[in-house]
Amino acid sequence: MSEAHVSVLLEEAIEALAPRPDGIYVDGTFGRGGHSRALLQRLGPQGRVIAFDRDPEAIAHGRAWSEPRLTLVHAPFSRLGAELDALGVAQVDGILLDLGVSSPQLDAPERGMSFRFDAPLDMRMDPTSGEPVSSWLARASREEIREVIKNYGEERFADAIAKAIVAARARAPIERTGRLAELVAQAVRTREPGQHPATRTFQALRIFVNREIEELSLTLPQAMARLRPGARLVVISFHSLEDRIVKHFMREHSSPPPLPPGLAVREAERPVPPLRWVVRKLRPSAEECARNRRARSAVMRVAERRS
Repeated sequence: MSEAHVSVLLEEAIEALAPRPDGIYVDGTFGRGGHSRALLQRLGPQGRVIAFDRDPEAIAHGRAWSEPRLTLVHAPFSRLGAELDALGVAQVDGILLDLGVSSPQLDAPERGMSFRFDAPLDMRMDPTSGEPVSSWLARASREEIREVIKNYGEERFADAIAKAIVAARARAPIERTGRLAELVAQAVRTREPGQHPATRTFQALRIFVNREIEELSLTLPQAMARLRPGARLVVISFHSLEDRIVKHFMREHSSPPPLPPGLAVREAERPVPPLRWVVRKLRPSAEECARNRRARSAVMRVAERRS
């Protein structure tokens, strides 16, 4: 399995966290530890990083570090509150969520996340739990398949793809990435230059089977609740649906709640929102995108806890 992974917006994310040497920080997606390693370099002996990951291979990679300031948690970041409670940690000094999938997951044929390899159609970030895509495709209705591909992949040919999948599985189970990519390519009439016809479908199915949108929606309120005053939440998104959720959450919680019409309230008495925007939207530089093509879709947003 490939170990290569380049963390996107690495320096920008660490600077946005504004780490204190003795602070406690959460890395919600350890991956291959790029952000955690950079964060630990900024911390002193009393500093601590608590890193989450669903992927047992990522956890195994981190356990080989022999770093006493690093605590690894094999769990999705939607369990943030419960896992911090189990560790006896009430509040933290910063939380980083680097969303999406890591390069080793995409580059490992056995994970079944990429159409670049003919492999078992799995796509789970944690192969020890949940249902592989092949099993779901075998039982889902045409309407369910269409909605997943349309909503999570923003694929305009979703209906044609769903129809092709249902027709094909009646002849033989769809259990390989190569077979699914072939079916999608036959159903998609046109595609943007340089993009494989199956890109949006594979992305949609991966997001769905791993409940990535639901995980993010569950995590953001927990993250806000665990930040100390002055601590920051840094989120790096790679998909428009994820970024939209982050943007709306930060906007909602950094804006004063609306007052009833006609109610006179002194400025000093207006309710103070729990968050304040620090970085509304930051994209990687052209240089970073040239070095790492997977950085092209990244968006970073940052908010700070007021009180």
